[in-house]
Amino acid sequence: MSRRLAVLAAGAAAGWAGMRLFGGREPVSFAGKSALVTGGSRGLGLVLARDLAAEGARVAICGRDPEALERARAALQPTGATVLALTADVTDRDAVRALVEQVTARLGPLDVLVNNAGVIEVGPAETMTVADYEEAMATNFWGMVYPTLMVLPAMRDRRAGRIVNITSIGGRLAIPHLLPYSASKFAALGFSQGLRAEVAGDGVVVTTAIPGLMRTGSPRNATFRGRHRAEYAWFSIGDSLPGVSVSAEEAARRILSAARRGDAEVSFPAVTRLAVIAAAVAPSLTASALGLAGRMLPGAPGRRSGRRPGRESQSALSPSWLTRRGDEAARRFNQIAPAEGTNA
Repeated sequence: MSRRLAVLAAGAAAGWAGMRLFGGREPVSFAGKSALVTGGSRGLGLVLARDLAAEGARVAICGRDPEALERARAALQPTGATVLALTADVTDRDAVRALVEQVTARLGPLDVLVNNAGVIEVGPAETMTVADYEEAMATNFWGMVYPTLMVLPAMRDRRAGRIVNITSIGGRLAIPHLLPYSASKFAALGFSQGLRAEVAGDGVVVTTAIPGLMRTGSPRNATFRGRHRAEYAWFSIGDSLPGVSVSAEEAARRILSAARRGDAEVSFPAVTRLAVIAAAVAPSLTASALGLAGRMLPGAPGRRSGRRPGRESQSALSPSWLTRRGDEAARRFNQIAPAEGTNA
């Protein structure tokens, strides 16, 4: 163990020295730049779009729900920036092509692409269907690839551009009861890291964000299988706890700061970085810990259950004082339609 730690420390030191010697990039400003944020109508995407707009960027957001998009556009108006809200499904290649063409025509060539759109399926592996894996891959992987391939040629021609890919700790560690999600995020992480290397000499910079739990209110719009109320309870509680999770504002700040600098990766909170280090240093111990966690999660029901959104999976535990921070985030970041009332 001590030898492995020494090797890891030496590698980290070499990486830091390399960044100091060969990094040399001055942070860029997003003022006056055109940016597209996929999945920008709610949650983290909405906060990223707001911060880009506040910095003076011309911002386009896309999503599948026209009403949520309109609420998001209205919420972004006070920034005073040009904001374009377009309905688009990032799993549809033709729709993505049309999206990029519209944004380029109205805002100019894209300087910044933030691939944020994503879906989450929660439940035991035996309750998942092939369709769950297909949906996760379509949004979390292909929904990243399609926009990237659409904007990349023009960025390469101009020898300038920033691409930010929002992946997950689930792309570094296969979290129990999140198998379709983790599989798609592993693919997304590999694509993002490989792309950075491929375009390193073309003036295009790719930053991979690897967040852990964030207080964005997203559990309400996640999909739950198995004992869906129990699954929703553990997931939404974990998503709300301070120390374990970070606020959406802090997440957006870290991500955009890394993108300005041109960092290869940014991961947070601290518990996420520690988990990644633990998996590298002690993979067997980490696997055992994840296995124990999996045994503590709700078991599968005796018969196959259907899919339920989080907003239909509430219980005495969630919402409760345990989920207060996440519930507040759901209200603030457009996860709840006005017709749903104030109960999160």
